[in-house]
Amino acid sequence: MTVGSAAEVKDQAYKNALVELLYQLADDDFITAYRGSEWLGLAPHIEEDVAFSSINQDTMGHAAMFYRLLEDLGEGEMNSLAHARGSEERRNAIILEEVNGSGTYLVEPNYDWAFAVVRNYFYAQAKKVKIDSLKNSSYQPLADAAVKVNMELYYHLLHWKTWFSQLMNAGGEARKRMMDAVDKTAADFAGVLSLGDKGEEIAKAGLIEGGDMLMVRWKNAVKPIFESCNLPVPELEMKRGNGRNKVHTPDLDQAIGTLSEVYNSDPAAAW
Repeated sequence: MTVGSAAEVKDQAYKNALVELLYQLADDDFITAYRGSEWLGLAPHIEEDVAFSSINQDTMGHAAMFYRLLEDLGEGEMNSLAHARGSEERRNAIILEEVNGSGTYLVEPNYDWAFAVVRNYFYAQAKKVKIDSLKNSSYQPLADAAVKVNMELYYHLLHWKTWFSQLMNAGGEARKRMMDAVDKTAADFAGVLSLGDKGEEIAKAGLIEGGDMLMVRWKNAVKPIFESCNLPVPELEMKRGNGRNKVHTPDLDQAIGTLSEVYNSDPAAAW
């Protein structure tokens, strides 16, 4: 069954599954783009500063697409969905909300570039796996959005693959920091590929493949890169819980407070 528009969504169970998935997709991109934006002016060199900023802008645009689909389904105005919801309502994976390092953007930002590279490479590959599945989604507006996202995602993934391979193969201190970042990221990255407690309903509705299949596809996709760096593909875990089920850390409160400060100063304004 293919549903062609929001107006055609009549079955409540189908709508519930669709809304849950869209929140996951939107919230993941929203927080990922924000954490990436905190590197503005702090990236290793000026070319990376420009490239990373462009990736973050694209990613925030993808979040806006998914929030717009939620708006079409009657969930509320898209800017409100992005900025006015508290951490207790968010479905993003925990690893994506984690701070970039110690300090803040304005005060002694001692950020970890190895962690940024690993987290973004893992995420870009996971997103690619999901987008490929979403192109066959039973909800046509979501399938159409996936096609648009895929065009930009190709370059995002190529960018982070290159950084990952170059730093891993550099040896010495670079490789050690990267391996530490892999361990840190893998400890919670299973949450990105999870669909949460409603995963069975989401997959049954034909909206996206199930979490187990997404995990298999992710491991198969990263395997050649890990092999080229003489590394085993890590086992992914969810040590701090599943963000799909609204389990989060104080890092998310900090991020939302900063990112939404201007919007929440006057929610009625036209942004």
